[in-house]
Amino acid sequence: MNTPAQPGPGAAPDTEAAPYAVPRDVKLWDIFLTFLGIGAVSFGGGVVAYLRAGLVIRKRWLDEEHFLSALEISQALPGLNATNMSIIVGDRLRGVWGSIIAFLGITLPGGTMVLVLGVAYAANASNPYVNAALVGVGAAAVGMLSAVTLQIGRKQLGSLVDIAIILVTVGMVSFLHISLIWVLLTVGPVAVFLYRPRRQAADAPGSSE
Repeated sequence: MNTPAQPGPGAAPDTEAAPYAVPRDVKLWDIFLTFLGIGAVSFGGGVVAYLRAGLVIRKRWLDEEHFLSALEISQALPGLNATNMSIIVGDRLRGVWGSIIAFLGITLPGGTMVLVLGVAYAANASNPYVNAALVGVGAAAVGMLSAVTLQIGRKQLGSLVDIAIILVTVGMVSFLHISLIWVLLTVGPVAVFLYRPRRQAADAPGSSE
């Protein structure tokens, strides 16, 4: 991350944060180990919380805005959010090889654990302690997902239009049980139209009619 330049003597302090810059010196092994750690300790929907903690807070490879943008793209694409996110971030950091390394890192722990735990669960499916442990893990995952939703969701609640889009999406998916594909095909274009770039030149002072 680039550090902002210090203001000169007598200059007004710069209150704006330094613009985000993509890190250029990230090693491939660092990308692999980071996503390997995220894939090894995250459970269920809670992976979003681990991704934010690892990529934004600890590594500072993304800022909050770019993390949210990558998350939105990951959710809109087919496949798992975590793997989509790893490919997007890996490509941002080191191109194609970064995507491949990040994808392998985040999927290796889960794939290995699913194979081992699948065999173990098949042999102990009737054990009440095993089922109780799974319920506890599920509750923890819901809690972590709720926490990170509140943390990053505040940036999406800037106006009544944002709230309306969220409520319509939740209502269509949760209460009307409409397929997510149809929700994306209907709400998505409306949201894009509402937030389309608008020309500001015509409103600028001194602009010609």
